[in-house]
Amino acid sequence: QLRQGADGARGDDTSKLKSLVPDWVNRELKPNPPVDPEDKFCRGFTNDACGKLLCPTELDWNDPIVRAGIRDRVDGYVVMEMSWPAFLYAGYTADQNNLEEGLFKSTLLVQAFKAIFTSPSSAKEVTGDGDGANIIENNRRTKKDFSGRKVKTHVAQIIKMQKVSARSIAYVSCQLRFALSSVTSWRSVDSDFDYIQFWYIIVDFFERPPGRVAQRNVDRLLAWWTRYV
Repeated sequence: QLRQGADGARGDDTSKLKSLVPDWVNRELKPNPPVDPEDKFCRGFTNDACGKLLCPTELDWNDPIVRAGIRDRVDGYVVMEMSWPAFLYAGYTADQNNLEEGLFKSTLLVQAFKAIFTSPSSAKEVTGDGDGANIIENNRRTKKDFSGRKVKTHVAQIIKMQKVSARSIAYVSCQLRFALSSVTSWRSVDSDFDYIQFWYIIVDFFERPPGRVAQRNVDRLLAWWTRYV
């Protein structure tokens, strides 16, 4: 029953992001043609906007050779879970000299987190730099609005989330990656990309940093998340 409940919750989150993510991408990136909110077959690497976001940061999606190589799964261009995809980065681009700069700070990732753990409407509050309402302040508020009417309890309140965790970021990253992909039903492995390993890689980034400096950077990043979602 616990497994069924977890699968059901994941399915609800997947369904929620299916239509929200295309709208966010269309508003922010303004692709032409826009990403279809109903047709997932047209997403993934066949779509330039989704492909740009899914592209590993060490590759340049603007290069037609790279785009063709990824789409044809040519050696050297096979997309796997070991590389950070662009959608995780602020501005959807990485500094090749410092791959941790802006990592896990993208607007889309913050929007997806808020849509899952607070509400889809709260995701609209996110600004270009990921700013939004503080999750701690949200959870301190009563369950009534200013007029005294009861409001719906969100997931973060139900699970008593007082701060953002590494595992919640990893979960949302997997959900966002799936929403951008062309796969229509959830599976743990999408072509050469393993979602389970992707989740573990993200968790290890936060929970097993290599040294004190890396630990401080992770602590600051998690504090940023708790402030801004």
